[in-house]
Amino acid sequence: MEILNVSNLGKVYQGQISYTALSHIDLKINKGEFVGIMGPSGSGKTTLLNMVSTIDAPTSGEVLIHGENPYLLIPDELALFRRRELGFVFQSFNLVKTLTVKENIVLPLTLDGVSHHEMNEKLVAIAEKLGITEILDKRTYEISGGQAQRTAIARATIHNPKLLLADEPTGNLDSKSAFDVMELLTRLNKENETTMMLVTHDPMAASYCDRIVFIKDGHLYNEIYCGDNRKVFYRKILDVLALLGGNANEF
Repeated sequence: MEILNVSNLGKVYQGQISYTALSHIDLKINKGEFVGIMGPSGSGKTTLLNMVSTIDAPTSGEVLIHGENPYLLIPDELALFRRRELGFVFQSFNLVKTLTVKENIVLPLTLDGVSHHEMNEKLVAIAEKLGITEILDKRTYEISGGQAQRTAIARATIHNPKLLLADEPTGNLDSKSAFDVMELLTRLNKENETTMMLVTHDPMAASYCDRIVFIKDGHLYNEIYCGDNRKVFYRKILDVLALLGGNANEF
């Protein structure tokens, strides 16, 4: 079943000099797939993520999520669609600092008016799965970066979204925490069949995906599949990045 269908997508930013960020992008993601998006800085990968996540409207083409075009919805319906169908994980965690870990996680359910009993059941289950039960009553400034990202992942998945969008989720983490977060996302992907789209500079993080779509100068450049061997896939990713050019520190 198709969860995401992007067809002939284009984005032009108007100004004194117009800038074409993306053109003629076609991308399909099926249920349960874990797809990575890579490319040098300024290649258009974040623009693509922003259009899929309904943050930024395309200039041309179409985005269908579970068969529905969110850009045809009125603002109230769009806010509801975003909250129910999508989950978001960001590099900077985007947790609400005045709330506890527990309150951050149940935020999407609170906004949807879910009963206290159901909320607690879901919270207990996801906190256990993500290994954060012991920090639920802590404030966000009392926890580590790795724990903060786990909290963000719990918040993003507690309502079983159709599509989880992750923007550089390991960008602010040390290598051990980054490894843990990617292991966790992979487990959620496999066990819950959560469909995921990951934008990353990090070849290690990308090697956890089923396939990688590379973007260069606003166009699709290449696509590679994981197969059975992650080490081989990791080397393939490095090879494509070398061909793509750009500075090494961009990846």
